[in-house]
Amino acid sequence: MNHAALQTAIEHSVARIHALAPGRTPKLALVLGSGWDAVADLVEDAVDIEYAELPAFPVLGVAGHAGSLRLGRIGLGAQAREVALLRGRQHAYESGDAAGMKGAIRSLAALGCTALLLTNAAGSLAAEMAPGSLMLISDHLNIVQRTPLHGEPGAGRFIDMVGAYDPALREQAAAAAAQAGVVLHQGVYAWVLGPQFETPAEIRMLRLLGAQAVGMSTVPETILARHAGLRVLGLSLLTNMGAGLSTETLSHAHTLHTAQASAATAARLLAAIVPALQL
Repeated sequence: MNHAALQTAIEHSVARIHALAPGRTPKLALVLGSGWDAVADLVEDAVDIEYAELPAFPVLGVAGHAGSLRLGRIGLGAQAREVALLRGRQHAYESGDAAGMKGAIRSLAALGCTALLLTNAAGSLAAEMAPGSLMLISDHLNIVQRTPLHGEPGAGRFIDMVGAYDPALREQAAAAAAQAGVVLHQGVYAWVLGPQFETPAEIRMLRLLGAQAVGMSTVPETILARHAGLRVLGLSLLTNMGAGLSTETLSHAHTLHTAQASAATAARLLAAIVPALQL
C-alpha cells in the first residue's frame, strides 16, 4: 500500500470508528498479545469493531489473536480510563514485512491516542523469571535489524530511540504493580523474526548481548509508535525458558497454554496499571 492509499485507509478507519463508537476519545491504546486477551473482559461499556471493517488494520493469521478493536473504559469511578484495545497483531514472520501494524497504529494516533501499551508473550533468558512471570520492558534489541519505516520520506524517519519505552510511564507502571502486589521484573527484550524458535546457541548469544527476554513482536510497533509521536510502555508475559535453559519442548501450543494459565495475573496487572498512568 503506497503512502496515499495508506493515508486514505487511515482516514476511512478513523471515520468508521467514530461512526460505530461515537463520542469515544481514548488517550491510551493497548495491543493485546498472547495471554493478555483476558484484559478485554475488564472493559466496561464496550464497543467491538472487527479489523475487517477497518481498511487500515491488518488481516491476522495467528491462533490466539481475536482480530478486533474494543473501545470502552477500564477502572472505576473517577479513575476510569477510556481505552482502545487491539485484540491481536500482525507479526513480521507472517509475510516478512515489519510494517504490518503501521495502518492500525497511525489510525490510533489519528483517533487521538497519545500512548501505546504493548503486550506480548516471550521466552525468559533469566533464571529469576520463571514461566508465568511478568516483565516491564526497559529497552529492546532489534536483532532482526528490520524497520517498519522503509520508504518513509523526509527527515522525520530518523527517529531517536533513546527512552523508547517511556521512563515516566515505566516508573508509574512499576509503582502500580507494587501497590497491587504483582511482581513485575524489568529487562531488555530482544526481537527475533521467527516463526522458528531460537537455538540454544542463539539464546546464549542473546544473553551475552544483555537481553532478559526474547520474542517475535513488539519492536516494530514501538518504532511505529515513536514515529507517530506516541509514548510507549511494554510488558512481557514469560511463557517458557529460552532454548537450552530447560528441558521443555517449545511450541506455539505450549506458549498459548502457559499464557492462558497466567492470564488472570496479567489482567490484574493491567487493571492496576491502566488507571494509574499519567497521560
